[in-house]
Amino acid sequence: MCKAFSGIVMENGDVLWAFAVDSHETLVQKHGLQDDGRPRNWARFEIAPDNGSYLSPDTWGFKLDEECAVPWFTDWHKGECYKAHRAWLKKLNRILVHKPFVHPFKDVRPPKITKKHLALLRQWSSVWASVGDSVGDIVRDSVWAIVRAGVGASVWASVRASVGDSVGASVWASVGDIVGDIVRDSVRASVWDSVGASVWASVGDSVWDSVGAYLGSFFRLPRKEWQYTEGIKGGDACPFQPAVDLWEMGLVPSFDGKLWRLHGGKDGKVLWEGTI
Repeated sequence: MCKAFSGIVMENGDVLWAFAVDSHETLVQKHGLQDDGRPRNWARFEIAPDNGSYLSPDTWGFKLDEECAVPWFTDWHKGECYKAHRAWLKKLNRILVHKPFVHPFKDVRPPKITKKHLALLRQWSSVWASVGDSVGDIVRDSVWAIVRAGVGASVWASVRASVGDSVGASVWASVGDIVGDIVRDSVRASVWDSVGASVWASVGDSVWDSVGAYLGSFFRLPRKEWQYTEGIKGGDACPFQPAVDLWEMGLVPSFDGKLWRLHGGKDGKVLWEGTI
Protein backbone atom coordinates (compact mmCIF):
# COMPACT_ATOMS: atom_id res chain seq x y z
CA MET A 1 0.00 0.00 0.00
CA CYS A 2 1.28 3.46 -0.90
CA LYS A 3 2.05 5.81 1.93
CA ALA A 4 1.46 9.48 2.41
CA PHE A 5 3.38 11.29 1.00
CA SER A 6 3.44 9.60 -2.45
CA GLY A 7 4.25 11.17 -5.79
CA ILE A 8 5.75 10.93 -9.26
CA VAL A 9 9.04 12.65 -10.10
CA MET A 10 9.78 13.46 -13.73
CA GLU A 11 13.23 13.40 -15.31
CA ASN A 12 12.99 17.18 -15.81
CA GLY A 13 12.44 17.65 -12.04
CA ASP A 14 8.68 18.21 -12.04
CA VAL A 15 6.88 16.48 -9.16
CA LEU A 16 3.31 15.26 -9.57
CA TRP A 17 1.22 14.84 -6.41
CA ALA A 18 -2.20 15.56 -4.92
CA PHE A 19 -3.01 16.10 -1.27
CA ALA A 20 -5.80 13.54 -1.04
CA VAL A 21 -4.10 10.86 -3.16
CA ASP A 22 -1.81 8.09 -1.89
CA SER A 23 -1.99 5.91 -4.98
CA HIS A 24 0.79 6.15 -7.53
CA GLU A 25 -1.43 4.50 -10.11
CA THR A 26 -4.08 7.20 -9.66
CA LEU A 27 -1.42 9.80 -10.43
CA VAL A 28 -0.18 7.80 -13.41
CA GLN A 29 -3.68 7.67 -14.88
CA LYS A 30 -4.50 11.27 -14.01
CA HIS A 31 -1.46 12.58 -15.89
CA GLY A 32 -1.64 10.10 -18.78
CA LEU A 33 1.78 8.58 -18.14
CA GLN A 34 2.83 5.52 -20.12
CA ASP A 35 3.98 2.43 -18.24
CA ASP A 36 4.53 -0.13 -21.01
CA GLY A 37 7.91 -1.51 -19.99
CA ARG A 38 10.00 0.87 -22.08
CA PRO A 39 12.47 3.27 -20.42
CA ARG A 40 10.50 5.92 -18.59
CA ASN A 41 11.15 9.56 -17.87
CA TRP A 42 9.29 9.33 -14.53
CA ALA A 43 9.52 7.36 -11.27
CA ARG A 44 7.35 6.64 -8.26
CA PHE A 45 8.52 7.76 -4.81
CA GLU A 46 7.33 7.92 -1.18
CA ILE A 47 8.30 10.09 1.78
CA ALA A 48 7.11 8.91 5.19
CA PRO A 49 8.18 9.28 8.84
CA ASP A 50 10.81 6.70 9.76
CA ASN A 51 9.15 6.10 13.13
CA GLY A 52 5.69 5.71 11.57
CA SER A 53 4.23 8.64 13.51
CA TYR A 54 2.73 11.56 11.62
CA LEU A 55 2.06 13.34 14.92
CA SER A 56 5.65 13.15 16.15
CA PRO A 57 7.86 12.27 13.18
CA ASP A 58 11.56 11.85 13.84
CA THR A 59 12.93 12.00 10.30
CA TRP A 60 11.22 11.80 6.94
CA GLY A 61 12.63 8.92 4.91
CA PHE A 62 12.74 8.89 1.11
CA LYS A 63 12.16 5.81 -1.04
CA LEU A 64 12.05 5.27 -4.78
CA ASP A 65 9.18 2.84 -5.23
CA GLU A 66 10.55 1.12 -8.32
CA GLU A 67 11.72 -2.45 -8.87
CA CYS A 68 14.57 -1.41 -11.16
CA ALA A 69 17.20 1.30 -10.89
CA VAL A 70 16.36 4.73 -12.32
CA PRO A 71 19.56 5.76 -14.17
CA TRP A 72 18.66 9.43 -14.54
CA PHE A 73 17.67 9.97 -10.87
CA THR A 74 20.05 12.21 -8.90
CA ASP A 75 20.20 13.99 -5.56
CA TRP A 76 18.74 17.02 -7.34
CA HIS A 77 15.59 15.02 -8.17
CA LYS A 78 15.43 13.90 -4.55
CA GLY A 79 15.60 17.51 -3.42
CA GLU A 80 12.71 18.43 -5.70
CA CYS A 81 10.67 15.61 -4.12
CA TYR A 82 11.37 17.00 -0.66
CA LYS A 83 10.27 20.46 -1.81
CA ALA A 84 6.91 18.99 -2.82
CA HIS A 85 6.76 17.13 0.49
CA ARG A 86 7.14 20.38 2.41
CA ALA A 87 4.17 21.83 0.53
CA TRP A 88 2.13 18.69 1.29
CA LEU A 89 3.16 18.79 4.96
CA LYS A 90 2.06 22.41 5.25
CA LYS A 91 -1.43 21.40 4.11
CA LEU A 92 -1.49 18.37 6.41
CA ASN A 93 -0.56 20.44 9.45
CA ARG A 94 -3.56 22.69 8.90
CA ILE A 95 -5.70 19.64 9.67
CA LEU A 96 -3.61 17.45 11.96
CA VAL A 97 -3.48 18.49 15.62
CA HIS A 98 -0.05 17.82 17.10
CA LYS A 99 -0.60 17.15 20.77
CA PRO A 100 0.51 14.44 23.19
CA PHE A 101 -1.70 11.40 23.69
CA VAL A 102 -3.50 11.28 27.00
CA HIS A 103 -4.27 7.96 28.64
CA PRO A 104 -7.28 8.79 30.82
CA PHE A 105 -6.54 6.08 33.38
CA LYS A 106 -2.76 6.52 33.59
CA ASP A 107 -1.77 10.08 32.75
CA VAL A 108 -4.36 11.92 34.85
CA ARG A 109 -5.14 11.62 38.55
CA PRO A 110 -8.77 10.65 39.08
CA PRO A 111 -10.62 13.87 39.82
CA LYS A 112 -13.27 14.49 42.41
CA ILE A 113 -16.46 14.68 40.38
CA THR A 114 -17.82 18.22 40.27
CA LYS A 115 -20.68 20.08 38.62
CA LYS A 116 -18.29 20.92 35.79
CA HIS A 117 -17.78 17.23 34.98
CA LEU A 118 -21.49 16.55 35.14
CA ALA A 119 -22.20 19.51 32.87
CA LEU A 120 -19.81 18.07 30.29
CA LEU A 121 -21.42 14.66 30.69
CA ARG A 122 -24.83 16.21 30.14
CA GLN A 123 -23.57 17.85 26.94
CA TRP A 124 -22.01 14.59 25.78
CA SER A 125 -25.23 12.71 26.51
CA SER A 126 -27.11 15.07 24.22
CA VAL A 127 -24.52 14.77 21.44
CA TRP A 128 -24.30 10.99 21.80
CA ALA A 129 -28.05 10.56 21.59
CA SER A 130 -28.26 12.75 18.50
CA VAL A 131 -25.44 11.02 16.63
CA GLY A 132 -26.31 7.53 17.83
CA ASP A 133 -29.81 7.73 16.38
CA SER A 134 -28.41 8.30 12.89
CA VAL A 135 -25.27 6.18 12.75
CA GLY A 136 -25.45 3.84 15.72
CA ASP A 137 -25.81 0.79 13.47
CA ILE A 138 -22.93 1.70 11.18
CA VAL A 139 -20.08 -0.77 11.54
CA ARG A 140 -16.74 -0.28 9.89
CA ASP A 141 -15.24 -3.65 8.87
CA SER A 142 -11.78 -2.17 8.51
CA VAL A 143 -8.51 -2.01 10.37
CA TRP A 144 -9.91 0.85 12.39
CA ALA A 145 -12.06 -1.57 14.40
CA ILE A 146 -11.95 0.67 17.44
CA VAL A 147 -13.77 3.38 15.50
CA ARG A 148 -16.61 1.06 14.72
CA ALA A 149 -19.92 2.82 15.26
CA GLY A 150 -21.73 5.94 16.38
CA VAL A 151 -19.37 8.85 16.88
CA GLY A 152 -16.43 6.81 15.63
CA ALA A 153 -18.01 6.36 12.22
CA SER A 154 -18.85 10.04 12.07
CA VAL A 155 -15.26 11.01 12.85
CA TRP A 156 -13.87 8.63 10.24
CA ALA A 157 -16.35 9.63 7.54
CA SER A 158 -15.73 13.31 8.19
CA VAL A 159 -11.94 13.06 8.11
CA ARG A 160 -11.99 10.87 5.00
CA ALA A 161 -14.37 13.21 3.18
CA SER A 162 -12.17 16.19 4.04
CA VAL A 163 -8.70 14.86 3.23
CA GLY A 164 -9.26 11.63 1.34
CA ASP A 165 -7.52 8.26 1.66
CA SER A 166 -4.19 10.00 2.17
CA VAL A 167 -5.07 10.53 5.81
CA GLY A 168 -7.16 7.40 6.04
CA ALA A 169 -4.48 4.96 4.96
CA SER A 170 -1.39 6.43 6.60
CA VAL A 171 -1.93 9.37 8.93
CA TRP A 172 -5.17 8.08 10.45
CA ALA A 173 -3.62 4.65 10.95
CA SER A 174 -0.65 6.07 12.88
CA VAL A 175 -3.03 7.96 15.19
CA GLY A 176 -5.54 5.13 15.49
CA ASP A 177 -2.95 2.46 16.22
CA ILE A 178 -1.74 4.24 19.35
CA VAL A 179 -5.21 5.01 20.68
CA GLY A 180 -6.24 1.52 19.61
CA ASP A 181 -3.59 0.02 21.84
CA ILE A 182 -4.87 2.12 24.72
CA VAL A 183 -8.39 0.83 24.16
CA ARG A 184 -7.52 -2.82 23.67
CA ASP A 185 -5.02 -3.09 26.46
CA SER A 186 -6.34 -0.73 29.08
CA VAL A 187 -9.54 1.29 28.77
CA ARG A 188 -11.67 -1.64 27.66
CA ALA A 189 -10.21 -3.98 30.27
CA SER A 190 -10.54 -1.44 33.05
CA VAL A 191 -14.15 -0.55 32.30
CA TRP A 192 -14.97 -4.25 31.85
CA ASP A 193 -13.50 -5.06 35.27
CA SER A 194 -15.24 -2.16 36.95
CA VAL A 195 -18.76 -2.95 35.72
CA GLY A 196 -18.59 -6.68 34.92
CA ALA A 197 -19.23 -8.60 31.73
CA SER A 198 -23.02 -8.34 31.85
CA VAL A 199 -23.01 -4.53 32.10
CA TRP A 200 -20.20 -4.20 29.55
CA ALA A 201 -22.50 -5.75 26.95
CA SER A 202 -24.76 -2.70 27.24
CA VAL A 203 -22.14 0.03 27.82
CA GLY A 204 -19.47 -1.05 25.32
CA ASP A 205 -20.75 1.04 22.41
CA SER A 206 -20.80 4.21 24.50
CA VAL A 207 -17.17 3.61 25.53
CA TRP A 208 -16.12 3.04 21.90
CA ASP A 209 -17.83 6.27 20.96
CA SER A 210 -15.76 8.19 23.50
CA VAL A 211 -12.69 6.66 21.90
CA GLY A 212 -13.90 7.80 18.49
CA ALA A 213 -14.48 11.30 19.81
CA TYR A 214 -10.95 11.43 21.23
CA LEU A 215 -9.50 10.22 17.92
CA GLY A 216 -11.39 13.00 16.19
CA SER A 217 -9.73 15.59 18.39
CA PHE A 218 -6.48 15.03 16.49
CA PHE A 219 -8.06 16.44 13.32
CA ARG A 220 -8.99 20.07 12.76
CA LEU A 221 -12.01 20.23 10.46
CA PRO A 222 -14.46 23.00 9.58
CA ARG A 223 -17.66 22.51 11.55
CA LYS A 224 -19.72 21.88 8.41
CA GLU A 225 -17.51 18.92 7.49
CA TRP A 226 -18.36 16.90 10.60
CA GLN A 227 -20.88 14.51 9.11
CA TYR A 228 -24.09 13.27 10.81
CA THR A 229 -24.01 16.21 13.23
CA GLU A 230 -26.50 18.61 11.69
CA GLY A 231 -28.74 18.52 14.78
CA ILE A 232 -25.94 19.28 17.24
CA LYS A 233 -25.52 22.84 18.47
CA GLY A 234 -22.19 24.42 19.20
CA GLY A 235 -21.18 26.82 16.45
CA ASP A 236 -17.74 26.16 15.01
CA ALA A 237 -16.59 23.93 17.87
CA CYS A 238 -15.91 20.24 17.39
CA PRO A 239 -19.26 18.54 18.07
CA PHE A 240 -17.60 15.83 20.15
CA GLN A 241 -15.62 18.18 22.41
CA PRO A 242 -17.45 17.33 25.67
CA ALA A 243 -16.22 13.71 25.47
CA VAL A 244 -12.72 14.90 24.57
CA ASP A 245 -12.65 17.26 27.56
CA LEU A 246 -13.76 14.48 29.89
CA TRP A 247 -11.15 12.11 28.45
CA GLU A 248 -8.35 14.62 28.95
CA MET A 249 -9.58 15.17 32.51
CA GLY A 250 -9.16 11.45 33.14
CA LEU A 251 -12.80 10.42 32.73
CA VAL A 252 -14.45 8.00 30.31
CA PRO A 253 -18.28 7.91 30.26
CA SER A 254 -20.37 4.78 29.85
CA PHE A 255 -24.13 4.36 29.49
CA ASP A 256 -26.20 1.21 29.93
CA GLY A 257 -29.47 2.64 28.63
CA LYS A 258 -30.57 3.88 32.04
CA LEU A 259 -27.56 5.04 34.04
CA TRP A 260 -24.53 7.07 33.07
CA ARG A 261 -21.18 6.39 34.72
CA LEU A 262 -17.88 8.22 34.84
CA HIS A 263 -14.82 5.96 35.03
CA GLY A 264 -11.40 7.11 36.16
CA GLY A 265 -8.20 6.15 37.92
CA LYS A 266 -5.77 3.37 37.15
CA ASP A 267 -8.46 0.70 37.36
CA GLY A 268 -11.13 2.63 35.50
CA LYS A 269 -13.36 2.53 38.56
CA VAL A 270 -16.81 4.03 38.63
CA LEU A 271 -16.35 7.50 40.19
CA TRP A 272 -19.94 8.61 39.61
CA GLU A 273 -23.18 6.93 38.61
CA GLY A 274 -26.64 8.30 38.03
CA THR A 275 -29.13 9.84 35.65
CA ILE A 276 -28.77 13.24 34.02
